[in-house]
Amino acid sequence: MYNPKILGFLCNWCSYAGADLAGVSRFNYPPNLRIIRVMCSGRIDPNFILTAFEKGLDGVLVAGCHLGDCHYLTGNYHTKYKILMMKKILEKLGFETKRLRLEWVSAAEGKIFADLITEFTEELIKLGPLSVKFDKILIKNLFFAKQICSDFRLRWLISRERDLVESENAYGEKIPEEKFEKLLDHIIETELIKIKIQNLIEEKGLSAEEISSKLKIPSEKVMEHLITMNDDHKITFNIKNKMAIFAKEGGMVK
Repeated sequence: MYNPKILGFLCNWCSYAGADLAGVSRFNYPPNLRIIRVMCSGRIDPNFILTAFEKGLDGVLVAGCHLGDCHYLTGNYHTKYKILMMKKILEKLGFETKRLRLEWVSAAEGKIFADLITEFTEELIKLGPLSVKFDKILIKNLFFAKQICSDFRLRWLISRERDLVESENAYGEKIPEEKFEKLLDHIIETELIKIKIQNLIEEKGLSAEEISSKLKIPSEKVMEHLITMNDDHKITFNIKNKMAIFAKEGGMVK
């Protein structure tokens, strides 16, 4: 029988204590979880989660204090927005987002923790194993996700989401949550296209028209991205070779 492998990032003050209570209380739940104890769920970097999937883990659980009860006041709010960003990125890459789960568990909720692990394990059994070793497309997509998560604009935006959505600026303005999510979607989509372009031209220079044809993107949009990428020193133009575009050395999946 298939037994999914689950990695759990649990905060020290609440969810880890909840897991401990589940054990002390002898609540039964599947032994599929391996725990990494962190001082705060806000400490978890998106790349930690993506690396877990790259290593072949079938599911990742991030658990922290209930919103408003964080030992460090706002750490779990940052977690909430990071996971929102990650799920959007993974969804655009065709990854099953149910493999990544965010939950709030207090130190007194041992039974809730046990039930959560049981439910998550059953869900992963239905999804089946994450066969990273045999799926080159999946490996490439997880690499793309890491590249997108490293974008400084996304990281800044996620770190400021609560301030932008919930607090007023100096002019008494707030950004509606739906507008914020549209901005987040736009940045993710833009970075994904850039990464796909760079990966496409890694081994062979292509013209803007060829890139447009392969990625099914209008040529004018391709040119917009290429100009930005050139400004960021990620690609070079070769005018003599009918303006072929080449990627700079290093970084992309071969």
